[in-house]
Amino acid sequence: MKRRTRINYTPEQKAFIWDRYKQGDSLHDIARMFDRYHSSIMPTIHQTGGYRPPVRKRHRLALSLDEREEISRGLVAKLSIRDIAAKLSRAPSTISREVRRHGGAKQYRAAKADTAAWESALRPKHCRLIERPALCKIIAEKMHQDWSPEQIAGWLKRCYPDSQEMHVSHETIYKTLFIQTR
Repeated sequence: MKRRTRINYTPEQKAFIWDRYKQGDSLHDIARMFDRYHSSIMPTIHQTGGYRPPVRKRHRLALSLDEREEISRGLVAKLSIRDIAAKLSRAPSTISREVRRHGGAKQYRAAKADTAAWESALRPKHCRLIERPALCKIIAEKMHQDWSPEQIAGWLKRCYPDSQEMHVSHETIYKTLFIQTR
């Protein structure tokens, strides 16, 4: 076996890895089946603590690809949002948000919208404080002045009323503090 670049295993390959692992095969044996070293298999197993992750499935209330196709067809046929919603037995607000979220009536594409929705449903989400170092610095300064997360969140909303990027909830601050201490 020769050294190779990082590989991203497909869901089918990951299922095969988990099946073999459950049957008791060693990581070396499983890796050999892919002509890889065992270190390429380890992250798949160790990311979830050695337990097979549950299969991802769509929430029963989420829009399906078929419903998104109907929305797309309705928009092309110049139907109103209410007509499309009635056809799908959904609330008009659901259809309206879906269309607005994925490019508007002129740019809406069902397959693209479905892929984006599936990816945005992934957990855990990235913390807003990690993505905004300036905001993180402001919060750290206020924490050093013994402000509570509730006070900081309220102060940010008052000082930056027009800047949504500078707003953060007190729960996010608590969560970030908890993660840092872990």
